[in-house]
Amino acid sequence: MSRAFVKEDSGADTLPERPVSPNRNLVTRRGLAQIDTELARQRAALSGAGARGDRDAAAAASRELRYWSARRSSAEPVDPPADGEAITFGMAVTLEDAKGQRRRFRIVGEDEADPAQGRIGWVSPVARALLGKWIGDEVVLPAGEMEIVAVDHLPEEA
Repeated sequence: MSRAFVKEDSGADTLPERPVSPNRNLVTRRGLAQIDTELARQRAALSGAGARGDRDAAAAASRELRYWSARRSSAEPVDPPADGEAITFGMAVTLEDAKGQRRRFRIVGEDEADPAQGRIGWVSPVARALLGKWIGDEVVLPAGEMEIVAVDHLPEEA
């Protein structure tokens, strides 16, 4: 059989959609800017792929555009409160263990989470353990028991 009559599998037709979280899409102002940046990047990628005739790259960029467009349309920007006595979304929290080791986390949206940089998603187990607590409270985390020693209300710079 001639290959001229066989549809090539470029992968473009089989690329699965990125799953969208069922949780509310809370984002910091920094996270909202990241979504906008990603949308622009994927629009440029789609344009470039189209110009090159690269169906696989176009399919990948289209999938990313659908994902980030959905995330942008459902985004709920939340600023941390200027004051208060309960840890909420957007705040940075410093914890200390029994050995005096400190860890700092900022509670952010799911798409902007980067644990290596100290940004944890608000639906993560660590964030859930911290939400509603305050300085002096002890929390049990996978790393062990820690005390909340500081809270920062200021939003993270973009």
